[in-house]
Amino acid sequence: MELSLPQLIAVYAIPVILAITLHEAAHGFVAARLGDRTAEMMGRVTLNPLRHIDPVGTLLVPGLILLASKMLGGGGLLFGWAKPVPVVTSNLRSPRRDMGLVAAAGPGANILMALLWGVLLKLMLSTGFDIEFFLRMALAGIFVNLALAALNLLPVPPLDGGSIVTSLLPPRLALAYSRLEPYGLFILLALLATGVLGSVISPLIELGASLISSLLSLS
Repeated sequence: MELSLPQLIAVYAIPVILAITLHEAAHGFVAARLGDRTAEMMGRVTLNPLRHIDPVGTLLVPGLILLASKMLGGGGLLFGWAKPVPVVTSNLRSPRRDMGLVAAAGPGANILMALLWGVLLKLMLSTGFDIEFFLRMALAGIFVNLALAALNLLPVPPLDGGSIVTSLLPPRLALAYSRLEPYGLFILLALLATGVLGSVISPLIELGASLISSLLSLS
């Protein structure tokens, strides 16, 4: 059954908000464990979405993507962002190493959430709970989190993948690489406009979904 736009928004609302806000909370949580309690003291290490929601990135952009997808009759990369969690690198015990771990925590949280949505889907299917709305929501949870994880792991500063690469490079190369950060948004827009972004992200999402399906025997 094809969903109307309000139904589509209802299905995706909870998965998108959870995916984006828990991604940011994970950054703050790991930073606090590694010595920087800045985000924790600002109340950002919380499961309360209101502490993380960015009106544009968490609500408007995903909503517009859903609207465009509905109007154009096709799928697309559903993504967004929350208010960035502040991290004071100098407070970390081992700044270069720990910044990579803080960066990896966000995508790691999304991968874990994708798996948990898969477990929920498995439970619903195995118990005969076949209300289509909730089945679709669980599927949305899997794909939204995999998309957010894959996007953020791209080695483009200021994405998490860029921070991970910077933490692994020798200091001189890391400094040179970090200078790409002011141009990161333009790089992403260029990749999106040329279709390269979708050709890179889509196979990663499909791979993740296939692994979850195999692990949980969903197929």
